[in-house]
Amino acid sequence: MLRWVALILVVLLVALQVQLWTGHGGLRDLWRLQQNITEQKQENDTLKKRNDTLAAEVEDLKHGSEAIEERARSELGLLKPGETFIQVVEPTASDGKPARDDH
Repeated sequence: MLRWVALILVVLLVALQVQLWTGHGGLRDLWRLQQNITEQKQENDTLKKRNDTLAAEVEDLKHGSEAIEERARSELGLLKPGETFIQVVEPTASDGKPARDDH
């Protein structure tokens, strides 16, 4: 009789261990969730840095005329009155001329 009780307890213990390690809400799920949390924190940090950069740019555009002027020059190609635009084009091998080697 005692042997049967011990056998039933061992089987129950094994079943509980299997449930703990592989079942829903078990350790495998816990490890997967911890990995997901780590990945999400990294993504959040990346997005926070991007948001901080954009917020600084917005603040600069609101209060600083230099940033607006820089954007107008680079994105729209605008010039101040009296300025002359000069573009230097380096010849490439596809122009038919040999490309310079500045080594």
